[in-house]
Amino acid sequence: MKVIVAAVPGAGKTTTLEYVKKMLPEAKIVNVGDLILEIASEKFGIKDRDELRKKLNLAQQRELQLQAYKKIASMKEKYVFIDTHIAIKTVYGFFPGVSRQTAEIVKPEVIILLEYLPQTIIERRIKDVSRKREIESEREIEEHQEINREFAIAVASHVQAAVEIVNLRYKEKEPFEHAKKGAEEIVKIVRKLSA
Repeated sequence: MKVIVAAVPGAGKTTTLEYVKKMLPEAKIVNVGDLILEIASEKFGIKDRDELRKKLNLAQQRELQLQAYKKIASMKEKYVFIDTHIAIKTVYGFFPGVSRQTAEIVKPEVIILLEYLPQTIIERRIKDVSRKREIESEREIEEHQEINREFAIAVASHVQAAVEIVNLRYKEKEPFEHAKKGAEEIVKIVRKLSA
């Protein structure tokens, strides 16, 4: 079963999927950005994921996506969780992180969107020194989350996948509360689809 898990950059989906892996050890977690970086590094000399959307034109980005999704489609694990972005903000506007073509290749059962309070995402981006995160306004982050929904529904309707939205729009009371709750919800969704 292929499961797409998406959120805006810096939201915490990779951390959430680490908790999913603890709950479903047989699962394979694939980070599309890392896979594309691996290919882009070899082909174009790109050094980090944040450079991808700034230095490559749309045709190059599309080609890298296709190559990455073909690799993912060949994975045979019972659960393959695809850590990606549905809509990627680029200098050209919003670009589909999962297009109709890549969705046809990977054939997801479900697209799961993780949504957060925009202020939470801003705080996480500021704390993340490992990446060159753009600091956006709450309005821009909310717009991105709305565009994620629109892109997810468009892709899902094309490949007859379900769309689930995990609402994490509340302030955490303890560290990693969102990641733990998000993982629980993802596992519930996957088990429901597997039944």
